Amino acid sequence: MRSQRGRSVRANGGFSLVELMISLVLGLLVSIAAIAIFLSSQRTWRATESLARIQEDGRVAFELMARDLRQAGGTPCGTNLPVANVLNGASATTAPWWMNWGAAVVGYDRGALEDSAAGTDAIEFVTSGSQVVTVVKHSTSSPNSGGRFTIDNSDHDFVDGDIILVCDYSQASILQLSRARKGSNTIEYVRGSGSPGNCTTDLTAPVVCSSRGSSKNYAPGSLLARFQVMRWFVDDNGRGGRSLYRSVMVKGRFARDEVAEHIQSMRIAYLVYETGEYAFASAAPDWKNVVAVRIRLSLQGTTKEGVNRSPLKRIMFQTITLRNRIP
Repeated sequence: MRSQRGRSVRANGGFSLVELMISLVLGLLVSIAAIAIFLSSQRTWRATESLARIQEDGRVAFELMARDLRQAGGTPCGTNLPVANVLNGASATTAPWWMNWGAAVVGYDRGALEDSAAGTDAIEFVTSGSQVVTVVKHSTSSPNSGGRFTIDNSDHDFVDGDIILVCDYSQASILQLSRARKGSNTIEYVRGSGSPGNCTTDLTAPVVCSSRGSSKNYAPGSLLARFQVMRWFVDDNGRGGRSLYRSVMVKGRFARDEVAEHIQSMRIAYLVYETGEYAFASAAPDWKNVVAVRIRLSLQGTTKEGVNRSPLKRIMFQTITLRNRIP
């Protein structure tokens, strides 16, 4: 009985202290390995996500910039048209650069544009807007009075004071509206009203800001669009980083929109026709003969998943041709 009872006690015994400690150590090692794998996977996921965001922002930035820049200096009616710019001061040497349609593109190096962050380039250019309407009738009285366009769309977005571009296949004119009402298919312009206002209502090219007793009359089928001045630049976004911005001039003032995050800086070089060489804005290239731009974007992620726990960084390039400058 004793021996059987003794054998029963030994057979039902638990783990020894040594066995328990070994089990705990093995379990701890397995847990540490699992945690290490989890943390590694988490870091990989964050790095992959950060890289995807950087690449997406770069793609969006280039896509939208290219869409605008390709149309720089363009009219809905074609290229190389004579332009009658009747805005006050357009012919003066002190006029804002954008009044000179022939320039079309101007660049700024290393924070020279007032809106941009230090050390990063910016670009400004003029173009016709995305909304284009057709002229049904153009009524004029005298060069010193005013005129009216009847257009095919009363649901337009033109407003009083807008600068517009109207063209046919022989010339284009740039002028400022005095009256434009949504819901009405007529828009009007006069001499001297607004800022900068029109020096004349004679829309004949080449324009002379004085009465000549006649005026260009645009036939039905001519096209009309808002004249736009645009800026692309990089600036602080107020969230501890930088972003790419697009500004459009409305009634003489620029309104900015944030386009893409993670853009730390932008460098732009300009290809001048006939020289075959790219030059930065500081070299004062001949803006009238710029036919392409080469843009370099420096991007940086917000999480520290790069080498030595630094943010991920990428450099992206794109070359954009100005379609309206192609010979």
